[in-house]
Amino acid sequence: MTTITETMAHDHRHCDEFFAEAEELISQGDWEQGKEKFKAFQEATENHFSMEEGILFPGFEQRSGQTMGPTQMMRMEHTQMRQLLADMEAAVTYEDEERYLGLSETLMMVMQQHNMKEEQMLYPMTDQVFGADAEATLKEMKMI
Repeated sequence: MTTITETMAHDHRHCDEFFAEAEELISQGDWEQGKEKFKAFQEATENHFSMEEGILFPGFEQRSGQTMGPTQMMRMEHTQMRQLLADMEAAVTYEDEERYLGLSETLMMVMQQHNMKEEQMLYPMTDQVFGADAEATLKEMKMI
């Protein structure tokens, strides 16, 4: 049986790969490919957030009765990361390597902490709360 923890942690790694590739290309001055990888990273990250905010978090809140707990904190962190992504997108548009790499460093720290909280605390809690419904929930999330 596939778990929410395994699936969503795997999706984190998928996003991380795009992030690392974009940073590497941009640091080498390859803006053409760097822009493509950044866009792929941005889209993969937004898709990940949408799966969580659209299906996983509301389902967890409904089943657990916890609306002011970990899901609220994750949403706040998503907002923070979206702002960093928007600032990075502007840096990409203007091909401002120094600004991009500085923002990238900040985003990396925020993402690492965020992903650790999800993978070590929230996702295992969702697996427990969803129980046998976990696979159906994962299928629904893939439709986003």
